[in-house]
Amino acid sequence: MGSSGRWIIWTLCACFAARQKTALRITMRESRLEVVRGDSVLLPCSFFTFSDFSSLNVIWTLAPFSSPKTPVQVIVFDHGQVIKNPSLIGRVHFTGLPFSADIILNDTQVSDGGIYRCMVNNPPDTADPGVGELLLSVLEPPSLPVCEWDGAIDMGGSVRLSCSVEEGVPPPKIRWKKVTPEEISLPINMEGELSGSVQIVNLSSQTSGLYRCSATNVLGTENCYVNLAIYNSEAAPDSPSGVLPGVLITLVMSLVLLALLVLILWLHRTGQDGRGTRGGRKAEEEECYNEIRYTPSLMKRSFV
Repeated sequence: MGSSGRWIIWTLCACFAARQKTALRITMRESRLEVVRGDSVLLPCSFFTFSDFSSLNVIWTLAPFSSPKTPVQVIVFDHGQVIKNPSLIGRVHFTGLPFSADIILNDTQVSDGGIYRCMVNNPPDTADPGVGELLLSVLEPPSLPVCEWDGAIDMGGSVRLSCSVEEGVPPPKIRWKKVTPEEISLPINMEGELSGSVQIVNLSSQTSGLYRCSATNVLGTENCYVNLAIYNSEAAPDSPSGVLPGVLITLVMSLVLLALLVLILWLHRTGQDGRGTRGGRKAEEEECYNEIRYTPSLMKRSFV
């Protein structure tokens, strides 16, 4: 090989070395992370550069699950200054600058979940690639579910049991069971991710019992209950159809007894008045007889 050939090879090696020297590489040590709401989490982002850090620029952004097409800026390091999203002040910090772009997120909220992007620039180095991504999921236990029922709880009727929960990541699984007098799983109709219902038809006395709705995810289970008591409206002693005849019968019997009492009192008083009248007439007759008996003698004495 001639001198010209060696010169060409040396030139190519020098160019390759120079290219390697000016390349900035980013490494994401994790691609997916999970954290329980309220805990802290470290979001790692490592980079390799040949240049000093006088022009280092680091930007973290978040594309939240709620609006993935509208990413927001989380925290920035630019020429020695740190700029934070106002809504995250006090919760987000760099932990390894200038040697790494790791950040820590404290007191995590469900709204913190999404795709995080770490972008690093350090002129004159060029990024290859200059962006790393990781997905963060913020887990949340189920909130206390709310149980409700709607329908006619008498024989032959139908009732709908509904259960809804407001919070939970991942979305809780809803289950309905009859727990007393024996445990029976019930088919459920899901109404979105956070609510489910059960329709029970042709109610009978065997339908009565305690029913439980469970909301479960990886962080736990919460329950609510409905107690159903099925009755026969025709045979119920407290129903209007049974009370009214009883009231009418009692009223009629009371009126009959009252009429009998009035009749007895009237007969008793009539008897007393009759005896009093006969006694008065006899006394008058005796008085009149006495007057007639003694009157002649008195008249005879007056002529002597």
